[in-house]
Amino acid sequence: MELRVLRYFLEVARQGNITRAAEALHVTQPTLSRQLQDLEKELGAPLFIRSKRRIELTEAGLFLKARAEEMTTLEEKTLDQFAHLEEFVAGDVYIGGGETEAMKLVMEALTPLGRAYPQVHFHFYSGNEEQTIDGLQRGTLDFGLLCLETPPEGVVYRKIPYDDTWGIYLRKDHPLARKDAITAADIAGESVILSRQLLNNHIFNHWLGIEAEKLNVRATYNLIYNAAFLAEQRMGLLFSFGGLLALDGDHHSQLTFRPLQPALHSHNYLIWKENQIFSRAAGVVHARLEEVFGPHN
Repeated sequence: MELRVLRYFLEVARQGNITRAAEALHVTQPTLSRQLQDLEKELGAPLFIRSKRRIELTEAGLFLKARAEEMTTLEEKTLDQFAHLEEFVAGDVYIGGGETEAMKLVMEALTPLGRAYPQVHFHFYSGNEEQTIDGLQRGTLDFGLLCLETPPEGVVYRKIPYDDTWGIYLRKDHPLARKDAITAADIAGESVILSRQLLNNHIFNHWLGIEAEKLNVRATYNLIYNAAFLAEQRMGLLFSFGGLLALDGDHHSQLTFRPLQPALHSHNYLIWKENQIFSRAAGVVHARLEEVFGPHN
């Protein structure tokens, strides 16, 4: 079944008359009639109800009309895309990083791309600094978002204008919940729940005044949503960034957040490999991120 013959069929269906359809298609009437007869023979079903004044479609003809319109539309779209191949962008973009409110700014920056390039698909992976950089080096990630106190080394980075504030999620009925902020002395003897990367964070160790491993670490976590259930069950004080848990409504309503004192902050950096060769889709994302967040000084 040729697309050319399907276009003939559609024109006859539109015109309801073989003579007018032949004129519109610039073919002879006998040629058009023969093409339609061959199509009916190929499909094994009559497509037209023929009368002296008008040709109407049979049930099989109506079915073929719907399919033929889909096929010819797809052909036109494909030809148009090939004609504008240099302008066409499609593909997958992979972004990894930790849990941070800064991701909201990244999403806001990328939102216009979702409308402009509907064939670009985004994939997000949660991971710590080591996992994110490893993904970039192995090529399984195009971009990463890291929460750090100082700029990362060995990668290209752009600073996101948002700093995360460290603090503790704890039950509302815990004695420390009566304080406005929590000091290192307050947590002496308390059980704690830490992210795995926080165990080796020298800035956090400096705030504590001791190595984090010397704390009574009851649990470590990768995703804070799961760790919050441990805090609700009185397993320990949960260290993380403020704003990551919704503390109202039915979810984690037993918890509250208190910042650390003195305050402890982490900066956020978008990163990618040096001399990275981007796919067309990732290249569009890269250009947008540069436009919004600009090069570092």
